[in-house]
Amino acid sequence: MRHTRKKFVGKGKTDYFCALILYVMDNYIVSARKYRPTTFDSVVGQQSLTNTLRNAIRTGKLAHAYLFCGPRGVGKTTCARIFAKTINCLHPTDEHEACNECESCKAFNEQRSYNIHELDAASNNSVEDIRNLIREVLIPPQLGKYKVYIIDEVHMLSSGAFNALLKTLEEPPSYAIFILATTEKHKVLPTILSRCQVYDFQRITISDIIRHLQHVARQEGIEAEEEALGMVAKKADGGMRDALSIFDQLVAFCGQHITYKQTIEVLNILDTDYYFRLVDLARQADASNTLLLFNEVLQKGFDAGQFIVGLESHLRDVLVAKDEATLPLLETADSVREQYKKQASQCPAPWIFQALDLLNQTDIHYRTSSNKRLTAELGLIRLCTLTLPQTAQTTAAVQPASAPQPVSSPQPATAPTAATRLQSLPTIPSIRVPAGGNSQTQPERNTTTHSENTPHANSVQNTPFTQDQFNDAWIGLKRVFPREERLQAILNDYHPQIDGLHILLRVSNPWQKEEIHRLETAMLTSLRQTLNNRLIDLQVSIDETLQSHTAYTAEDKFKRMLDEHPELDSFRKTLGLIIE
Repeated sequence: MRHTRKKFVGKGKTDYFCALILYVMDNYIVSARKYRPTTFDSVVGQQSLTNTLRNAIRTGKLAHAYLFCGPRGVGKTTCARIFAKTINCLHPTDEHEACNECESCKAFNEQRSYNIHELDAASNNSVEDIRNLIREVLIPPQLGKYKVYIIDEVHMLSSGAFNALLKTLEEPPSYAIFILATTEKHKVLPTILSRCQVYDFQRITISDIIRHLQHVARQEGIEAEEEALGMVAKKADGGMRDALSIFDQLVAFCGQHITYKQTIEVLNILDTDYYFRLVDLARQADASNTLLLFNEVLQKGFDAGQFIVGLESHLRDVLVAKDEATLPLLETADSVREQYKKQASQCPAPWIFQALDLLNQTDIHYRTSSNKRLTAELGLIRLCTLTLPQTAQTTAAVQPASAPQPVSSPQPATAPTAATRLQSLPTIPSIRVPAGGNSQTQPERNTTTHSENTPHANSVQNTPFTQDQFNDAWIGLKRVFPREERLQAILNDYHPQIDGLHILLRVSNPWQKEEIHRLETAMLTSLRQTLNNRLIDLQVSIDETLQSHTAYTAEDKFKRMLDEHPELDSFRKTLGLIIE
């Protein structure tokens, strides 16, 4: 620094500050390198493995070959270097760490050690590269006890290179130790695996990453919100190197104070507040504001499919937060953890189960849908109909005192039926089905207004019905969808069973199930209006033992017509007609 100042004496303050900036930039070291662990104690999130390696050093039971495998950025190469440095240390500490004072440690720290060799198998994967390494193995160490060969990304070696390494790897000289590192253990030959001690590195937990980032921030004099570091840890997906790289990126954007809002802006991550708000709206059956919130998310440039997946993950975390025993599975910042616990106390577990199942089905349909936004919106609208009863009195208020019992016997109190699951369901807006039976049916807002003071403004009709009444309503669906030929065939071939207010329909293949799901909303609307019962629920399952009786030949078609109109046979005989 003094040399730079003397050089620019008399050349003005501007030149001096330019030199100062260049000097700082030339000496800048990224956090992933600056805070790279140098001892076993400083390795984050791999305590069991580091303790095993340290005990091996303490007892002198060193293997001739090790395989370190695991995701990227979890410390495989770092542990290999620490291990190589420690076993060659001339004066190890009582904790069996390198002393950093002997000549061997100094040579390693200054990157001039001839006892530790690193080979990048991604760029040195030929047979000749391995033969050169084998020739170096024959030379004993000049300083220290062992010569350590660290082969990174070992799965990139060619088959010939692996074969060339086999014999030396099995019977190396007493002073040679091989440490192989890879992110894809399944690509390593079984013969190599059998010659190594295998250490599986795990992903670093979010809490461990947050603590380490807080330590780095303190060392750098940077103020960082815990929520911001939590988002960095989630984005890193268990890799400390990725987390430190993202941290450097945030420092470049935010300066000395890293906030949560700046973090989600830089990383292009959707604020978790959107998920909390949407779940609250769904619990209130507020479909209108739910769609407006979803539209706001899309306008910010986020993908609808990723939003549905994120909402699934959010509900999973809400479910985990309901029980103190499973709360450790919720990997997030402490402040956000309290939000999850608060929302979990407001959401019944059965509602969360139904919501997760519904969102999973929406995610599956979204991938194959031609109108993806509509598919996502329909899933969110259906999510708003999954309201559960708050008290048992609601059921009694909805069911008339003199009303007969439903078709089947009621379910036990411990197994909620469709009625108990949907008692507080608000009046579903009517859906107008075009005369042509177009599958692109759109929900239409009910224009009927209700006074807020009307006691039965949101009451749910629950008129019992008989089996014959349901059969007539089911056959009546043919008139509602006259142009849906595939649905017409399903209505003819399969007749559902009734379990309380459940309609249990079994079909023979996934295509038929998909067809029912495509028109499920309109079908349920028609059935509910016909039977004057808005608690009916449709459940479709696949039974491959069933065989569809689709009429392909003229004779099959005529037999189908006879089932509905038996008088056609006498008409055919009178005219002397034949079936061709």
